[in-house]
Amino acid sequence: MPRFECQTCGEAFAVPQAALDKYPGWTPKYCRPHSPARKGNQAAPAKRAARGGRPRPKHQEGLTVAEVLARYTDGPQTGVFTDGGSHPNPGPGGWGMVWVETGEIRAQDHGHDPDTTNNRMELTALIAAYEALPEDAEVVIYSDSRLCVNTITQWAPAWERKGWKRKGEPLKNLDLVKPLLALYRKHPKCRLEWIAAHSGYLWNEYVDSLASAWRREEL
Repeated sequence: MPRFECQTCGEAFAVPQAALDKYPGWTPKYCRPHSPARKGNQAAPAKRAARGGRPRPKHQEGLTVAEVLARYTDGPQTGVFTDGGSHPNPGPGGWGMVWVETGEIRAQDHGHDPDTTNNRMELTALIAAYEALPEDAEVVIYSDSRLCVNTITQWAPAWERKGWKRKGEPLKNLDLVKPLLALYRKHPKCRLEWIAAHSGYLWNEYVDSLASAWRREEL
């Protein structure tokens, strides 16, 4: 069965090919213990949308950025949003970031790597986000990778104190983690927060489209 890397714990997990065939374009991001559906997290946004009287559009793969802007409206309208992934994982992939203020785009960027992983693209998108911001910026940076958020805000400082070592498996992607940690520290007024993926939030869907632009002819 195809194997993927959990965005929360980093462990490898397998998904039956039949499940992948049922949802074309879907890249599993969480193992079973950390699945948002298992924890009930996926139901919560739908319930909140229902209370507002208007269902939130579901995530749709393969949309251009123009189609995303026409389809979605919900979610934070100010912040820096990042996303990245590979298809398959590992394999070719892409990343995207966009900086918006009250719904207006201030900066955006995206890129492609022919041989990468989900985590490397998520980290690359975060690096691009911080590099786009002045050091005195005061804005929330959103990533839909819990693994990357926890890596920078919790785990990397501890690894650094221990000489970039930990018990068990060797640390991965230090060529990206180290510069990202340095950028994180250079932007003390910027909060790094997790945002739910594929929940119909406009700018998360927008960077998902940027990250997958390498798979389309039109941005």
